[in-house]
Amino acid sequence: MSNLDDETRKSFVEPSGPAFQRLVEVMAQLRAPGGCPWDREQTHDTLARHLVEETYEVLEAIDAGDLDALREELGDLVIQIVFHSNIAFEEGAFTIAGVMDDLRAKLIRRHPHVFGDVRVESAAEVKKNWERIKQDEKPRKLYEGIPKALPALARAAKMQRRTADAGFDWTDEASVLSGLAEELDELRAELAAPSRDPGRIEAELGDVLFVLSALGNHVGVDPESAFRKELERSEARVAMVERLAAEQGRDLGSLSREEWGQYWEQAKKETP
Repeated sequence: MSNLDDETRKSFVEPSGPAFQRLVEVMAQLRAPGGCPWDREQTHDTLARHLVEETYEVLEAIDAGDLDALREELGDLVIQIVFHSNIAFEEGAFTIAGVMDDLRAKLIRRHPHVFGDVRVESAAEVKKNWERIKQDEKPRKLYEGIPKALPALARAAKMQRRTADAGFDWTDEASVLSGLAEELDELRAELAAPSRDPGRIEAELGDVLFVLSALGNHVGVDPESAFRKELERSEARVAMVERLAAEQGRDLGSLSREEWGQYWEQAKKETP
């Protein structure tokens, strides 16, 4: 939680306007006649994958706790926003100033406890007010606005939060774990069925993953972030198994299951 005094906070706020303007000017020059051929031929569609890639590079820097990388990757993400806004301006749709003004107005509108006279007692109450204000601004169906392009675990977690906010949720962690046990039993039953219907197995596995995302919400753990970190741990452990095997003049394909298990247990002890 920030505890900077007003004078220190000014050192963050005051230089940001000129710095942002300089960035916008560079982007405009890149898109201008005589600018960069690659930048000039880009569209919203061709830039879409870059926006996704830059977002994940920001997440990777956060997961690694690397603030130098985070500074660089945030810059790469910001330029994507400026890039799209520049293209939109050329098309007569909107300007980067409009994007910033809309965002500023939204933040003020959705923080009446800071910019108005509403009183709140907790972050949970702030979140509840935020969702109510959003609904008042633009009534929507429960899952409306959740991007289908989100990674599946992230999308599941967001869907779970929406249903919980609407009052449909497990009562506590124990009830989620009970639901998970039920789903695992159903998955086991499908795996044991003589027909072994792949469609049914897929559906039951999906149910298990969906309940796991709900468990993450209940314990305050983002399932997408948790799984990313697990993949990093697994990658580090496999790299160690490769190294241990190489020290014995072996490659992974020559290891028996028992040898794999021995190396894996050693790697688990030596990696966080």
